[in-house]
Amino acid sequence: MKIRKYSIIFLSALGLMNACSVDKYIPEDEYLYRGADITLIPDTTSIEDLDKVKLELQNVLVPKPNTKFLGGYPGLYFYYKAQREKPGFINKFLNKKIGEEPVYLSDVEVGNTEDLIINRLENRGFFYSRVSADVNTNDKKKTATAAYDVGVTTPYKMETYQLVEDSLPIYNDMKPMVAESQFFKDMRFDLTNMKKERERLDKALKEEGYYNFNSGFLLFQADTNQYDNKRFDLYLKVKKDVPEKALIPYKISKVNIYPNSAIERDSLEKGKVRFNNKTFVQDQDSVFFLPKRLDPFVLIEEGDYYSPDNSRSTSRRLGSIGAYKFINIDYQEIDTLANDSIGALEANIYLSPLNKRAIRAELQGVTKSNNFAGPSLAVSLTNRNLFKGGEILNIQARVGYEVQVASGNNTGLNSIQLGLGSDLIFPRLLFPWQFNEDFFEYDIPKTKISLNADYLRRSQLFALGSASATFGYIWNANRYVTHTFDPVAVTYVDLINTTTEFNEVLKQNPYLQSSFDQQFIAGSLYSFTYNGMVDQNDTHQFFVNSTLDIAGNLLDLISGHSEEDPQTVFNLEYAQYAKADVDFRYHLNFGGGKKVATRLFAGYGMPYGNSDIMPFTKQYFSGGPYSVRAFRIRQLGPGVYNPEANTNQNTDEENVINTDYFDRAGNIRLEANIEYRFPLFPPYVNGAVFADAGNVWTSKNEDSLPGGQFSSNFLNELGIGTGVGVRVDIQGFVIRFDLAAPMHDPSLPEGERWTYDFGSPIFNFAIGYPF
Repeated sequence: MKIRKYSIIFLSALGLMNACSVDKYIPEDEYLYRGADITLIPDTTSIEDLDKVKLELQNVLVPKPNTKFLGGYPGLYFYYKAQREKPGFINKFLNKKIGEEPVYLSDVEVGNTEDLIINRLENRGFFYSRVSADVNTNDKKKTATAAYDVGVTTPYKMETYQLVEDSLPIYNDMKPMVAESQFFKDMRFDLTNMKKERERLDKALKEEGYYNFNSGFLLFQADTNQYDNKRFDLYLKVKKDVPEKALIPYKISKVNIYPNSAIERDSLEKGKVRFNNKTFVQDQDSVFFLPKRLDPFVLIEEGDYYSPDNSRSTSRRLGSIGAYKFINIDYQEIDTLANDSIGALEANIYLSPLNKRAIRAELQGVTKSNNFAGPSLAVSLTNRNLFKGGEILNIQARVGYEVQVASGNNTGLNSIQLGLGSDLIFPRLLFPWQFNEDFFEYDIPKTKISLNADYLRRSQLFALGSASATFGYIWNANRYVTHTFDPVAVTYVDLINTTTEFNEVLKQNPYLQSSFDQQFIAGSLYSFTYNGMVDQNDTHQFFVNSTLDIAGNLLDLISGHSEEDPQTVFNLEYAQYAKADVDFRYHLNFGGGKKVATRLFAGYGMPYGNSDIMPFTKQYFSGGPYSVRAFRIRQLGPGVYNPEANTNQNTDEENVINTDYFDRAGNIRLEANIEYRFPLFPPYVNGAVFADAGNVWTSKNEDSLPGGQFSSNFLNELGIGTGVGVRVDIQGFVIRFDLAAPMHDPSLPEGERWTYDFGSPIFNFAIGYPF
């Protein structure tokens, strides 16, 4: 029955393609244009980059022919159908989606195309080239094509590049700039390169203060009179009749900053304060932003030459504070005399603040890969510019209820989550020592203080309370690199109100029990991120995040290395470990929404000293919508561990508690993912085909987790799955649906692990792309 079904589908598709024949719709006096070919005929074999030249010439071949698909013209076909007196709803809809207007031979201007080809060749130095065109028609199919034979001559190449000096002072600044040019001897004549050179020089001159200069004031002249072998000397000079104010540099005479430009100008003019050679204009009876706090963000200084880079950097730095909605930097020319060698500018920086306070409530319906589902409510309060120095206070309160459904014996388990947290962010470095201001030219580091408290009660199991505090820094070194350093990171976890059943689980699983015993974690954390994906149009995009987490060393010194085992501080057993991981991503962007996205993750946690295993909250797990999607969250590993095979056969199955969420973790994690993304219903709906592989392991043999130890056979212990997905992407907010099926399940007996279980796929719902 399946063979017959697929045959019908294939024949139907084939019939549709045949139905897309458009011969009968083409007017009698027209031919459907099928495009053109270019043949290059060089006059010598020494011409370089002919393939690139041909590719560029193909871009001038207009118009482009109608799209052909599987021997038919579906777009053109539905266009013709929609032109009928009664086209019908379906034809009108398909014409709107994929219809194309016909391109006829009469739309092709052969002579104009010949001129364009010659023009492009001359712009690239191939002077005196020739082109001839030939049009071929097919009366039976009513189609036509064009062919262009291009005789390409040997290009002109540069002998020297030099600046024609003049008495104008601007030439003194231009001379070292020209010496740094990328032009070189034997470079082919190319107008595009000359345009780029003019833009480079224009940018460099503006950085020297030439406020009114522009690239159109520069003129290139090529001289071939000295040579008879297609060589030329290239000369650069400033055009005549350029305005005098464009030929002098400008200095900043005054810097005015308006920290709250939303206030009426009359009241602002009453409060002018000079600080560090800048004028801060704001209502002094109600100062909005302290001048000493705002001044470090402004790189425009009185007495400096005008610099576009300083303007852009100032705007970016002011925007990074998080207190302003709009930043506008306006320069006004101060009248100068005709014989002045330097102009003067007054810089006015207008800052429009965001609302000082904001409240946000978010209600969500949550469904997780471990079959827990339920509502959650999060309320956040933001207070900006708290101490008039750009500080931001965020307070968040969270409450959630979840119930486990469709999970066998554990159906009906529920959990309640409560959370209260706060972040206080200072847009400056709170540090006992001063740093050189030039070191933080791109961005000023932020200092972040966080306090959080959480409570989780899971029915029939336990209640878990936790509190954490961090003190650290966030610094954007440039537009790609971000450093995060938390020298102080303290976490306290307390397992309370455990049930008899859960205590029995802990008793039978020493590995799990030890991970909960380590209640106190105190250490430091550093994270490095390189995000090259901010350049979304690049063909090759890279992302790297690496994290180093070290805990317990300072507490080990404080504890005094007593003989007590385990050692404690304040009667609390503390954890001691080092943990490092790296997340590497590479995207190959084909354009048009099509890309191949790959990811490789590797992590290792090493307990030592006071710890035999990693704390529960610091262990790795695998599976879920951001991991190996063919396995539910925490349902993969460690290694080849199978909890069902490890269950005591004499145990009453009705009373068995599923502990997969707790014991399927480890201190080693490896994962690899690949995904092909493509438009499905552009611009908002995209599709994906993916494959994931990964697992977690323990570094030591644990009796309660047989088969979980990492070994040289780890490749045969990877969980592997594949699937398809749909993503709704609305201006960067992505709702993701993935359907994945396991192909290789390491928990099964060896020889039976390749399952290809496509009949039982796992559904994943998530926000955002997985990598």
